[in-house]
This record gives sequence, C-alpha cells and structure tokens, in this order.
Amino acid sequence: MNRSVFFIVSLCLVSSMIRASEPFIDKDSIPTYSIGEIEIVAFKANKDLAIQPVSATTLTKEVLKNHNFMTIKEISAFVPNFFMPDYGSRLTSPIYIRGIGSRINAPSVGLYVDGIPYFDRSSYDFNITDIEKIEVLRGSQGTIYGRNTMGGIINVYTKSPFQHRETTVGATAGNYNHYKAEGSQVGQINHALGYIVSANYTHRGGYFNNLYTGNKADGSDALAGRVRLGWQINQRLVAYLTTAYEYSDQDGYPYGLYDTESNKAEAVNYNERSYYRRQMSNNGLHLKYTTADYQLDSQSSFQYFDGKQGIDQDFTPADHYYVTFSHQQQMVSQEINARSLKETPYQWQTGLFGFYQHYGQNNNIEYRQSGNGMVTDTKNPSSGIAVYHQSTFNDLLTDGLSVTLGLRYDWEKIKMENRTKTVGSAGQILDPIYKKDTYSRLTPKFSIQYLTDKNHLTYFSVSQGYKAGGFNTTVDREEDWTFKPEYSWTYEIGWKGSAFENRLHTEIGLFYIDWRDQQVTQKKATEQGFKLRNAGKSVSKGIEITSHIRPVDHLRFLLSYGYTHARFREYLYDESKDIDYGGNFLPLVPRNTFSAAGDYTLNIKGRHLESIGFNMEYTGIGKLFWSENNVAEQPYYHTLNGKISFRHKRMTLSLWAKNITNDSYIAYYFESMGNEFAQQGKPFTIGTDIQLTF
Repeated sequence: MNRSVFFIVSLCLVSSMIRASEPFIDKDSIPTYSIGEIEIVAFKANKDLAIQPVSATTLTKEVLKNHNFMTIKEISAFVPNFFMPDYGSRLTSPIYIRGIGSRINAPSVGLYVDGIPYFDRSSYDFNITDIEKIEVLRGSQGTIYGRNTMGGIINVYTKSPFQHRETTVGATAGNYNHYKAEGSQVGQINHALGYIVSANYTHRGGYFNNLYTGNKADGSDALAGRVRLGWQINQRLVAYLTTAYEYSDQDGYPYGLYDTESNKAEAVNYNERSYYRRQMSNNGLHLKYTTADYQLDSQSSFQYFDGKQGIDQDFTPADHYYVTFSHQQQMVSQEINARSLKETPYQWQTGLFGFYQHYGQNNNIEYRQSGNGMVTDTKNPSSGIAVYHQSTFNDLLTDGLSVTLGLRYDWEKIKMENRTKTVGSAGQILDPIYKKDTYSRLTPKFSIQYLTDKNHLTYFSVSQGYKAGGFNTTVDREEDWTFKPEYSWTYEIGWKGSAFENRLHTEIGLFYIDWRDQQVTQKKATEQGFKLRNAGKSVSKGIEITSHIRPVDHLRFLLSYGYTHARFREYLYDESKDIDYGGNFLPLVPRNTFSAAGDYTLNIKGRHLESIGFNMEYTGIGKLFWSENNVAEQPYYHTLNGKISFRHKRMTLSLWAKNITNDSYIAYYFESMGNEFAQQGKPFTIGTDIQLTF
C-alpha cells in the first residue's frame, strides 16, 4: 500500500510541477536522441525512445566520438545510474544499472549488437568502432528481451551498408605508449548490394608498474575486424549478414594491497605474470520482410569465444598460489519477431526465441610451496525457448492515453558435468558430479502513458525481471552446488518534455525495485575462489534526471543525474557465525552518478580550417561500498575529460585528455586469502587522433 501511495503521489507531483507549452523537441536537432537521416536496422524495435514509457539514453556516433568513448565502460555515469567498474581484464565485465548487477555470474544487464544477443560476461568488454548509436534502456526489459535483463538492456547498432559511401582511416597516439590504427570502407556494389569492412589494432603499454618484475602489469594488444553485407533482395525483403572477430592479449590484474585509511592501493608487486587472452567471433543473419501493415524479422546468430587466464592469485612476491583458467563458449540462437507498423488504435509485437549454448571451463590450481593442486573440468550446456507478446491500446477514452500489456514465457534447461582431480602427494581422481535442472517463468509487463497534443509524456510502468539459476563449479559443501533463480518487480513513473522553442529537453524518472532471491557472490570457506548463493530480499529505489540544453546554435549541454538507494532487506550471510548483512547497502552500486558535458562548434570557414570543436565532460561517481559488509568504501570521486578537434574538409585532427585533474580513486576492490586488494583508477592521459575520410 505504501508503495502504491508513493508512486501515485510522485506521479501527481511530477505531472503538476513540470509543464511546457512549446512543441516537443525536434529529434534531429539533438544528436543524443536522434541520428537524423541515418538508417538504423533495429531488430526489435522501438519507436523513438523519447516518446516511449521507458527511462532510456541514446548515444549517437557524434556523442561517442566527441567524448572519446572507446569502450562501454567509459559511459559509466554519463548514463545515469549506469556503472561498469574496471575489473582489470576482459574476463568479466560487471555492469550495474539502478543497483541491479552481478559480479561474477551471468550478467543482469542484456547486450545486443545488431540484434545478436551476447550472453556471457566475458564478451561485454570490446572496443567501440563503426558504431552508429548505443541505446541504454534502464529497468527490467524481460517481456521483449527475456533472460538476464533485470537491470536493463544495451543495444549497439553499427553502420548500415546502405547509408554511406566512404573510406576512413585513422590513427591515435597517447602517453603510456597508447597507439591505435583503424580503417573502414563502406560502399555499394550496385543498388541492391552494400558492404562495410573495417579493422582496428590497439596497443596499450600499461599504466602501472610491477615492482617485482620491473614491467608494466596491465599492457594489452587487441586486433578486431568486422564485415557487414546488405542485400535488398526485393522491395519488401532485405538481408544483413554480419561477422565480427576480435583477438586480445592483455597483462591483467594490476592489483596491490589496499589501505583502508588512505583509500589507496599499494604498488603492484607479484612474482609471476598474470594475463588474459581471448578470441571472440560474433556472427548473425538478419532477414527483414516489410509490408504496409507489419514487419517480420528473423535473426540467426552464432557466437564463439575461447579465453585463457593465468593469475598470480596471492598477488605477492612469494610463490604461493597460481591459477590457470580457460573457458570456451559456442552458442546458436534463433529469434523471429513480428510487429505492426500502422499508427492505429491497436498495435502489437510478438516473437519466438530459442538458443543452445555449450560452455566449458578448466580450472587448474597450483599450490606452489606444497607441490599440490587441483584440476577441475566443467561442462555446462544449456538450452531454452521463449514466446512473448505485447499489445498497445492507443487513445483509450481520450486522445493520447495508451495502455501496454506484455507477457513472456521462458523455459530453460541447464546441465553440469564436473570432473575433478587432485595432484601432488595425495593425488586422486574424484567421482564425477552430474547435475541438471530446468527453470521456467512468466514475466508480465504493464504501462500506461499520456502523450499530450504538444508531445509531453507522463507514464507509469510495472514489469517483472527474471534470471535463471545455475551451478557453482567448485564448492566446499554439498549444498552449495546449486543456486536458484532470482526475480524482481520494477515500478517506475516518469515525465518527458521540452520548452523554449525546442532548446530544452528534460526527462525525469522515479523507480522502485523489489528484488527477491538475489544471486550474490561469496568467498568460499577456504577463501580460495568464490561461489554464488541466493540472498533474501533487496530493495533499490531512486531517481534519474537528464537535460539537453541548446541555448544557441552550435552549443549544447548534456546533463544527467542518477540517485540509487539499494539495500539488502534480508541477508543472513553466515548463520553459524551470526553474520547478518540485512540493512547494508548493496556492493558496487554508486549512490550518485552525475555528468555535465558541453559541446561547442566554432565555424571558421577558412582556407585551411573549417571549424574547431570544443568538448568537455565532468563525471562523478559515489559513494559506493565494495563488499556486503560495507567496510571498504569508495567516496564520491570525479574525472574531467576534454577534447579539441580541428576540421578541414576530409581531415580531422583532435587533441584529447582524460582525468585532467589526475584524481585518485579505486577502480576495483576484492578480498582474497585474508588480504584486501585494489586497483587504482587510471591516471591523467593525453593523446591525439587524426582521421581522414575519402
């Protein structure tokens, strides 16, 4: 009852306090929300997100380029209530939206690239190239997108082969031996066949020295390529074939002992190289059939990755504990989606999705001083199907009032085969462990919105999120093999509108998330490795505000603020030791995220210089706790980034800098073998880009 009163009162306040009389902002005038004439081939689709009942941020290629975003991690705080800490390698990519996330398990935030679903945590961290736009939808998207989208969804769209004819080459050089070379060509063979081919190579010398070896602890090399073909088979049918490949080799884990009082990490100091190597391939075939009344889409996907990690797990000069970990994934998926196109009182979308994923991993633990060890080989095949439908009823009772109802059914089967052997003086082969389980869930959605004739939107939505359970690969106790599914209810109200002749656009959203059976990460009893188990209940609530201001032509300000208050309502960590974390804040969830960015273009139209672009960006994050006990914390910190670009015809020369004030902060923290370790945030960096377009 209290929750209902909270949302009704808040909705009334937002609706009454924020009014404007000018028409809704022209989307072509604000690049952050529109891409103008560029075609985006959206598999599932949404109309313009600015007039949908969802809290969302859209970053166009101009915004990504102006602010020098090179990975998804770098949009942390630029998107409100979005946080992706730097784990130290690409092995895992924790992503948190509104407090919903996962440290080591399958992500709780979904990722799609050109309609291809990315399921595994080891595939989220990749370089951003040839991107047309990125959408971040906050809040559960389970009805349309399904599994593992409790926190939200990230949609990445690359360039269309039908909208460009150009060749682009570029190079980057920066301090700390940072270099990058890239090139792409987009063209059409004839009126029906188009293509885009791109490749890039990135070298990073590393930021942190390892005192023991005298070398950098975090250098990396990455090579990536993408080919996308488009074929307009006939007036109604078009096909897109995409294949992408990336190979990366990085020295990882620049961790040092953590000092709580100073909130700093000591220098990296361990005796053996730590690394993570990964090769990854993502492939998809998208068929789109369009009539005047409906659109039918088919997305066939195949993903593959093979990764290997070596890690000095004790992180000290002593030769105690080394782990070699390798994992492989092969996944095929198929989705068919149909939706109405006409602007009628009734609109619909329905679909069918299926997947098969084979996942295997090998974990080799070496106790160097005793000569003992353990080798675990695990296979985790899983498969699932889902069917979903969403109906929207427009102009109910009055013009502009719409109701959306959605429902999805997911069914999933997962198996585990675990084979373990110990090595050394007491070496033995343990009995294999076989387990299997099935999970199913109905996830509903409801939203109501009112869009005035002046295009100001007020909305209220309720949706359920769901993530399947699974198995731990190594355990200390029999009861720890399995963890259950988790699910959530998200309640949200919001308002969107514009004023001052389309020069101000504002969006406000309030949310309340009831999270049950939360899958949390715990240290194993031996403190060597981690396991997943289900906590009790958690609650996350907060607000998001974004504003886009264009006071004069060629000048734009982008402001965003997010506040998240996320606590465990019930979490008995260890009953035998009477350790209860109920009431504590959720770890890795910043209380505040804030960004203020300004973009200004000075048109010169001279013989040797056409324009100069100035871009500045301030982001602030915190405070946040690193673990459930709420002892280690990162206070609020900020970074200041900037870029100046000189443009002349087909050439652009840019100078950029990140963390200009060289602020010190902790990027990641964890506990192992009775010690606390942390990674310092990246220091002040500076560099230059040059790009030529033909």
